Amino acid sequence: MSVDTSFKFDKDYVSKFSSERQEPSWLAELRLQALEQAQSLPMPKPEKTKIDNWNFTEFKHEVSGNKQVAFHELPEAIQALIGKEEEAGSVLVIRNGAVAYHSVTEELKDKGVIFTDFATAVREHGDLVRNYFMKDAVHVDEHRLTALHAALVSSGAFVYVPKNVEVDIPIQAIYFNDDGETGIFNHVLIVTEDNSSVTYVENYLSTNDESPSVANIVSEVFAGAGAKVIYGAVDNFAKGMTTYVNRRGRAARDGRIEWALGQLNDGNTISDNTTHLVGDGSYTDKKTVSIGRGDQKQNFVAHAIHYGKHSESYILTHGVMKDTASSIFNGIAKIEHGATKSNGEQTERVLMLSEKARGDANPILLIDEDDVTAGHAASVGTIDPIQLFYLMSRGISKTEAERLIIHGFLAPVVGEIPLESVKSRLIEVIERKVK
Repeated sequence: MSVDTSFKFDKDYVSKFSSERQEPSWLAELRLQALEQAQSLPMPKPEKTKIDNWNFTEFKHEVSGNKQVAFHELPEAIQALIGKEEEAGSVLVIRNGAVAYHSVTEELKDKGVIFTDFATAVREHGDLVRNYFMKDAVHVDEHRLTALHAALVSSGAFVYVPKNVEVDIPIQAIYFNDDGETGIFNHVLIVTEDNSSVTYVENYLSTNDESPSVANIVSEVFAGAGAKVIYGAVDNFAKGMTTYVNRRGRAARDGRIEWALGQLNDGNTISDNTTHLVGDGSYTDKKTVSIGRGDQKQNFVAHAIHYGKHSESYILTHGVMKDTASSIFNGIAKIEHGATKSNGEQTERVLMLSEKARGDANPILLIDEDDVTAGHAASVGTIDPIQLFYLMSRGISKTEAERLIIHGFLAPVVGEIPLESVKSRLIEVIERKVK
């Protein structure tokens, strides 16, 4: 495979794609500019991970999803994630790039909350989307993959919560791919005004084990003054999918962004999760669980950048590696000059299940201010033989004892997923991957 981007998606294709979707002129122009930039921008350079031979070009871009259907017509795997229809609340299901199901409660509508797919948001709330889209969190010209994302973005979700509005019940988005060659170019944009709150949970599922394809995903989260966003996600792409996922947030004064991420792909993966603590008293907490197996390669970056005084960041990453899989876990807390009284804490832990697996845990503190506190911890090791012996002495088989230890190792993250149906799905995926 090659990372060359001189492929079939030229200016004519992008212009036609934008026109058929009836997009505003500002987005059509941005797409073309991004496509041109993609020809000259370099690829990202994740630390200690060579991506020269990864597939970033072999995929089908046309939206091939079916028409919107009733709840009972959704695939059983999706229904299981949502739960009972009468208890589902606000849900968005996108199948192969097109909306398959969408439900928003009357309560949210009455409060002025917007929850819709990205394509609809661009048409109906274009000015609002334009104010935030790839400006302050993720920029078009960062590298070739961000530029390609801007040029080819086709789906995703838009959430807007007005000032002083609290969304009590989590809203959920499910992105399901059962067309093996269809690429995923999703953009998730969450905007919470001052003193508002929302919990957003997303699930990515694909059934593409053999055909090569690409997931190029960007999420941008904006928490206003005193606002709170909880972002939960379970990524479960099949082996044929090469994944680039970039989730970033910006928190204003006393704003909070909390991440609970299960990154359980079977294919090669680059993940960037960065939070900018812009305002005084801003806060972020990121918990991530990952499992590597087979011969896959993964690179994870968790980054908290402190600008505001009294800002706080907490990063907790737990990874399990088996077979010949290789993963890099970089946790970075950057405290800028002037961010006095800030605190940055992080922990990366990796559990190895085979001799040929590799996991690197790299906690990094970059501090440009004296009056702060910060700390880090990291560990890479195998299953504790004392723990294993203790469980086996109680009549538990070795296989079952190892399974229990692994679940206990991952529990600090799994317990943070805010939706029970999604948590159950995460446990199910973990169970399948560690057997």
